[in-house]
Amino acid sequence: MSAQTIQKVAIVGATGRIGGAFAKALVEGGKHTVTALTRENGAESSLGVFMLLSVRAPQDLHKRIADAAGKAGVSLIMPNAYGYPISAGGPQEGDAYGKVAFDRVNETKNGISSSIKLSCGFWYEWSLATGEQWFGFTIKDRKVTFFDDGKRTITVSTWDQCGRALAALLSLPESGSSPSLADYKNGNCSIYSFRVSQRDILDSLHRVLGTTDSDWEIKYEAVEKRIKDAAEESSQGQITGFVKKMYGKVFLDSNEMSDFAAKGSENISLGLPKEDLDEATKRTVEMVENGWNPFG
Repeated sequence: MSAQTIQKVAIVGATGRIGGAFAKALVEGGKHTVTALTRENGAESSLGVFMLLSVRAPQDLHKRIADAAGKAGVSLIMPNAYGYPISAGGPQEGDAYGKVAFDRVNETKNGISSSIKLSCGFWYEWSLATGEQWFGFTIKDRKVTFFDDGKRTITVSTWDQCGRALAALLSLPESGSSPSLADYKNGNCSIYSFRVSQRDILDSLHRVLGTTDSDWEIKYEAVEKRIKDAAEESSQGQITGFVKKMYGKVFLDSNEMSDFAAKGSENISLGLPKEDLDEATKRTVEMVENGWNPFG
C-alpha cells in the first residue's frame, strides 16, 4: 500500500502554456494517464486534479471544480495558487494576490481531497515577455524600468521546471518513507529555476541579443512609489495597477518570501535539473518576436 502512486491525472487548463508544460512532462514520463478537462468532461475517472485556470475564468469556477472533485472521490488537488509561499498565518496585509492564492487553497478543503500548493515564484517567461508592468522589461522596444537599483534578487521558475516538478511529485508513493506525497499534502512544495535580479535578467538579454546597456533605455523607479502609483491605478479600475502592485511588492527588500529558494527548496528531493538562464531568456525573446500575446 505504501508504494501506491497516483495513476490518473486530470488537468484543467491543459491548452495553456503552463498547463501544456504539465501535460507534456507527465506524458513524457509515461507513468500516468493524463486527461485534459474541458467544459464537457468530468473529473470522475481521475485521482488527481491540477488547476491552471485562465485569468478570464469565472470567479466561482475554481471552487466548483474543487467541490466536484471531492464528490468524485479525487484524492489530490493542486489549486490554481502558483507563486510564492504563504505563511501559516495567511497573506500579509495588502497582498491581494496572496489572498487570492490563500482563498483558493482553502477552496480545496472539500472533506475528501488533499491539496499541494506548488510554490514556484513568478513564471519567468510570462513575466519577462508580457511587458513593463510585470518585470519592468519591454523587449521589443529595448526598454527597462529598474525597481530601486534593479539588484533585488527574487526566486522564479520556468514553465518546464514546473512541469518536471509535477511529474516528479506524482511519481512518488502516496505514503511511506520519505520522499512521498504525504510529505507535501496540505502544504507547500517549493521549487525554482533561478534566483535572479532585474540586473541579472538584463545581462542575460545582452548575451542573447548581442546588446549592451547603451542599446537600452534604462529608467529607475523607487519600488515604494511604484506600489503607491499602482494602488491609485487600481482604484481607477486599471488592471495594470493590480499587476504593478503585485510585482512591486515582491521586489520589496522587506518581503521575506521573495527569494524563498535562498532558504531551500525541493529541487534536489524531486531530482530537478539546474537550468540555463540564457536558454530561458532566449525562449522568451523568441516568444516576443513571434508575437506572443497571453490576452489575445
